[in-house]
Amino acid sequence: MIGWTIANLVVPIILLIVLIVTVTRSESSNSCDAKIDELLNKLNKPALKSIKSPDGDIIDCVHFKNHPIYNHPLFKNHTIQMRPSSYPDGHNNSKPEKQNLTSIPIVRTRKQDILRAESIARFGKKGFNSIPQLKPTNTTIKVNSPRAKFHGAKAVINVWKPYVQTVGEFSFAQIWVSAGRQKTLNNIEAGWQVVKKVDGDDKPRYFVYWTADGYRSTGCYNLDCPGFVTINQRFALGGIVPRVSTLNGQQEVIPTTIWKDSLTGNWWLKFSTNLNFYWAGEIVDMKEGSKHRLTQMGSGHFAENGWKKASYFNNVEIIDQNDITKAPINPYTSATNANCYNI
Repeated sequence: MIGWTIANLVVPIILLIVLIVTVTRSESSNSCDAKIDELLNKLNKPALKSIKSPDGDIIDCVHFKNHPIYNHPLFKNHTIQMRPSSYPDGHNNSKPEKQNLTSIPIVRTRKQDILRAESIARFGKKGFNSIPQLKPTNTTIKVNSPRAKFHGAKAVINVWKPYVQTVGEFSFAQIWVSAGRQKTLNNIEAGWQVVKKVDGDDKPRYFVYWTADGYRSTGCYNLDCPGFVTINQRFALGGIVPRVSTLNGQQEVIPTTIWKDSLTGNWWLKFSTNLNFYWAGEIVDMKEGSKHRLTQMGSGHFAENGWKKASYFNNVEIIDQNDITKAPINPYTSATNANCYNI
């Protein structure tokens, strides 16, 4: 009788434990789903119409009054700047045409995009180790001109579709404008990238990024948080670069220019002929041993392979405080692991 009683007591206890665990997991899942839905509702504004691109992206045409910049309390009563008040020399003939702006194109964020992030809170953000520095897997070009005051930079960026080995790796080509150090680092970035963890595919995409505190809590990609302003009706940030270079064939490039508006303090971006973008000056303050990987940089070919094989930047220039473009003084290149990547 005693043995029977104990046996009958054990079963309910086990069932109770299983039930508690099941309910806890279900509640946790429901809470996570609710947070994801809340973020999706915040990011995906009501669309006047939606378009499916040939590559599968859903592009929502969002009314200008619902621009993501207005999600930031700093911009609740902000009047968006429609045109730069100053231009670098050589850009005076490329002012954006006046337009009756009713909507802007935004690539729709999907649930799986958020699930790829480190956490819901870190969606759209780079990791803390993203501060630009020389690492064995980086190849960089530095501009060494300590006495100059930079108000921007420009370059022609060669576009390829590099092979990226793992989800945790990436390959990109970009202009990087930085000020400050570590916790006070201000960065604005623009170019193309292949980042499976962010975009969910291996296609080169246009991107912008910003941070005002060394990638800790501020900033994000594209329009994933308030800070970057687009007023271009024809260009969707985060979209796929339509044409890439081919080995021994056609070379595709993205002429890219970043400069500071001397009147407003906003930092404008021009991708090719697409001009209508800027980082808001209120949030961006620009005052003065690894294992070998198969992930490719650029085309995946070494520099000595030459034209139509190796990826390149050319016509690299800086923009001074007088909006004059000029060649950088005493630039030098640095490759930290010439066995994998060189210049």
